[in-house]
Amino acid sequence: MQVSLAFSLLTDASRPARAVLCPVALGVLALLAGPAWGQTVEPLTLRASPLLAEKLPSNAKPASLVLGDHISGRTDLETVIEGNAELRQPGLVARGDKLVYDQTTDVLTASGGVRLNREGDRYTATSGQIKVDAVEGFFLQPTYEFIANGAHGHADRLELLDRDRSTVFHGTYTTCQREDGASWRPDWMLRADRLELDREDGEGRAEGAVLEFKGVPILPLPSMSFPLDERRKSGWLPPTIGLDNKSGLNLAVPYYWNIAPNRDATVIPTVMVRRGVGVQGEFRYLENNYNGRANVNFMPNDRLRGGRNRWGYFVRHNGQHDTGIAAIGNIGLGLNLNRVSDNDYWRDFNRNGLALTTRLLANDGALSWGRGDFSASLRALKWQTLQDVNAPIVPPYDRLPQLAGRWGRVNDRGFDYSIDADFTRFRADRFWTNEPNADRGVLHGQLARPFTRPWGFLTPKAQLHATAYRFDGPLDDGRTSASRVLPTFSLDGGLAFERDARFFGRAFTQTLEPRLKYVYTPYRDQSLLPNYDSGAYDFNFATIWADNAFAGHDRVVDNNLITAGLTTRLLDPGTGAEAVRLAIAQRYRFSGQQVVLPGGTPTAKGWSDIMLGAGINWDPRWAFDGVVQYNPDSRQNTRTLLQARYSPGPFRTVSLAYRHQRDLNSQYVDLGWQWPLGALIGRGSDPAPRRASGGGSCQGDGRWYSVGRMNYSMQERRLVDGILGLEYDAGCWIGRVVAEKLNSSVNSSTKRVMFQIELIGLSRLGTNPLSALRNNIPRYQVLGADAPPPSRFTEYE
Repeated sequence: MQVSLAFSLLTDASRPARAVLCPVALGVLALLAGPAWGQTVEPLTLRASPLLAEKLPSNAKPASLVLGDHISGRTDLETVIEGNAELRQPGLVARGDKLVYDQTTDVLTASGGVRLNREGDRYTATSGQIKVDAVEGFFLQPTYEFIANGAHGHADRLELLDRDRSTVFHGTYTTCQREDGASWRPDWMLRADRLELDREDGEGRAEGAVLEFKGVPILPLPSMSFPLDERRKSGWLPPTIGLDNKSGLNLAVPYYWNIAPNRDATVIPTVMVRRGVGVQGEFRYLENNYNGRANVNFMPNDRLRGGRNRWGYFVRHNGQHDTGIAAIGNIGLGLNLNRVSDNDYWRDFNRNGLALTTRLLANDGALSWGRGDFSASLRALKWQTLQDVNAPIVPPYDRLPQLAGRWGRVNDRGFDYSIDADFTRFRADRFWTNEPNADRGVLHGQLARPFTRPWGFLTPKAQLHATAYRFDGPLDDGRTSASRVLPTFSLDGGLAFERDARFFGRAFTQTLEPRLKYVYTPYRDQSLLPNYDSGAYDFNFATIWADNAFAGHDRVVDNNLITAGLTTRLLDPGTGAEAVRLAIAQRYRFSGQQVVLPGGTPTAKGWSDIMLGAGINWDPRWAFDGVVQYNPDSRQNTRTLLQARYSPGPFRTVSLAYRHQRDLNSQYVDLGWQWPLGALIGRGSDPAPRRASGGGSCQGDGRWYSVGRMNYSMQERRLVDGILGLEYDAGCWIGRVVAEKLNSSVNSSTKRVMFQIELIGLSRLGTNPLSALRNNIPRYQVLGADAPPPSRFTEYE
């Protein structure tokens, strides 16, 4: 016969806590709650209930329920439960062969097959003692499992210090899921003389620890700390080891400083075997109105560069400040500062803040202001050009300074209008250019009257582009100043037709969208004007509708042309998602283009190349995009870009791209993928999302993944850039081996090998290749993605 009793704990400030016993007639309650005699019992339906709160009230005195084969005790002193003994409170279940609860001290003593479940965390022991309300006590020969991250282990003794802190003595820690069988051993395990687990701060600390992998001790750790969740904390991070063909073996030991929730810093001492010792630093900040980061790198006495000191700094800052005064408006500050010690820095330290192809470093600062329809900015821009004797480049002009302003309105009584003003001082080293420096003023105004209807639109627009120059030296014709005023008129219109359609058994809304645009700009001879900031737009579906063929203000193209285009789309009638898009566009010049950039070729009268485009997303797993620039005179493709992607599920993606540009005589094939190798031979299964910072369930049944990207030049018959790797997901750990090759010039490249073991819930060891994989492989997914923390009711007993 099992006896159950319920009691509540009443606390009085003037005396110890006492227990008031109240018998509960469970059988009567069952009759009251159950169906009447002869009534059919309907199956129970589970529904979400607001009573199942994840967080327990901090100030409530919970009622307790005790159950057991035999219950005895003394009123207000102690209660003894023997045989299948059990004590329950909200968030707490204690079981054992014998439970003794002392009401005067609020201490529960358990012995024989002790089991404790506290808010989903589970403990077993031979015996133990715990203060019920304070959750303080100890267990002997315990095992434990934390629900938040799936970590578990065993120990000689475990002490509960409070609800969030515990200490394990001579114990183990792992996130590998336990399997049945006495011979089971986790793939990785941390053994420690003393292990402190602080879940309030999300931190674990170990003393006298040894890290074991596959049963082999690999790393002695006299003292260490590790995260229990995704929260940041100060301390030394795991060392990273890398290998490349230039610097040799690289070893970095980062120190992370969690200054505040919105500020942090990282300092990384680094040893490069072939170069020497260096240090890197990063500082990040995030505020309501501004944010930024600063990176600094320094290596004294680089042995590979003749003992020179190598350094670089990279600063980003963006901010807006609302003055709160309507007459003043908002003020903003933007900084983009980049500078390095020498021309070879981009080639030697391409992962320290620079992309491998970055040889133009901007040092740019801008102060902006805006109020209502007005805005203005003051900017200074100076370039650092990293030269290569085998491929020199002409540095751009510095802007010291640039002052710009704008006033404009949209849909003011149906009209859109604006005026842009710009004054810039262009300065450059005369060694690289024969053109004089100049001060340039620009005034650009435009007025448009859009007419829009559901079935189409019509937009007439007029523009006036005025430019004035003052040079610090004479032009070829002897002038030291010049000016130019050019109007532009355009008329842009389009229609939109829709109909219900059905293709391959699927319903669609099909559109037919013709568009026609006429642009006229008279010719002005600009051949003697220097070019300070103009460049030709790429010819594509966006720029074919542009009013000017050039970016910047130094060239305004002469136009007398009409552009025609036609687009048809298949839309899902329920969601509006685009399944198919087909487009064609072409220009016709009524007169030849005469204004060109220095060294450019004029465009003759007549038809332009035809732009053909297609986008197909018929199935979410498949995607196709293609653009072809076709020359009807030569009957050849000028440029071709074809892209296809297949992503049938998580951790499965293949993308293929083909690029051909006839005028540059270049052809490239680009292949990227992430794919489970087991899927090719019918083995394995994809890993499930893990608990936050915790382990998965694939222990002993891991899965291999292949990842990579190959950019191959068909013309040169060589691999331009490539990354190739293997990933192995064993549930509680992930291994990655990645090799990367990046071209730094026609005759040289940077090669490196990255190796990493990620112990889920503890640390990552080795060189982190995730940034390289994300940047190179489209739609790459990181193995071991975290799932939301499980509910405390997941392991409810």
